[in-house]
Amino acid sequence: MMQTITHGGATIAAFHDEPTGSWQYVVSDPETRAAAVIDPVWDFDEKAAATATRNADRIASYVRAQNLQLAWILDTHPHADHFSAAPYLKDQFAAPTAIGEKVRGVQALWKDIYGLGDDFPTDGRQWDRLFSEGDTFKVGGLDGKVMFSPGHTMASITYVIGGNAFVHDTLMMPDAGTSRADFPGGDSHALYRSIQEILALPDDTGVFIGHDYGPEGREPACFSTVATQKADNIHVGGGVSEAEFVALRDKRDATLPLPRLMLYALQVNIRGGRLPEPESDGRAFFRIPANQFEPPKTGQDKEAG
Repeated sequence: MMQTITHGGATIAAFHDEPTGSWQYVVSDPETRAAAVIDPVWDFDEKAAATATRNADRIASYVRAQNLQLAWILDTHPHADHFSAAPYLKDQFAAPTAIGEKVRGVQALWKDIYGLGDDFPTDGRQWDRLFSEGDTFKVGGLDGKVMFSPGHTMASITYVIGGNAFVHDTLMMPDAGTSRADFPGGDSHALYRSIQEILALPDDTGVFIGHDYGPEGREPACFSTVATQKADNIHVGGGVSEAEFVALRDKRDATLPLPRLMLYALQVNIRGGRLPEPESDGRAFFRIPANQFEPPKTGQDKEAG
């Protein structure tokens, strides 16, 4: 599924990946044809341990068909439910990759969980740019700004481009609420405060989410506004307090199993979207820690939940 939305001076092409419920975005300036890609998916079949580029190729085809010039390839955080296709798109378009600087903490955390050697770098060198809180950038004539939004992960950031906030896995659609905060490095108190900062943006700011699973059979959706989220979000709308939110979020998170791709995805995404280094015979192997996490609990197998 792909849909195009014009809002806040930008044209946003939204691509939905049904297996993971992920939304990927191409944000472009209609005047200059400059564009940024946000959170592209590198397909992975865990049964065959095989990668594919169907999602990234859809994005690349759109960029070429619209005669866009990629200025950035942006990740909001190291994802737990899909691989990042940032390096694949960089190879095609020579655009720089970027993520928030707190990814270094996620790298250190998961380096320990995976038992990686001392030679694994945790300084973020896998990306071309590490953004700090409040950093600005340009997408043609569109102004971009970085907001740190920890809670779902310690490294999560929001990109505000033109009049649009790409909020990754913090808020979901109003009828689905918010994202889980129980992954290593996550924190429901921090998530609440990050959401309040997003909701303090102007009411007409577009809110583009990272996941949607089409609850109760509706079509997957990706777009709302700050005003709609403040009024209607089932977890934070109407002035819910931090204590109320934390109690609700923590209770729900306790019922959710780990995303089915998490132990595959994090070792790829802390490498900036690259497979582990190949062995002497040229083959790459995944490293899965045994008994690091509890078995899945009853619940929906969703990352953002």
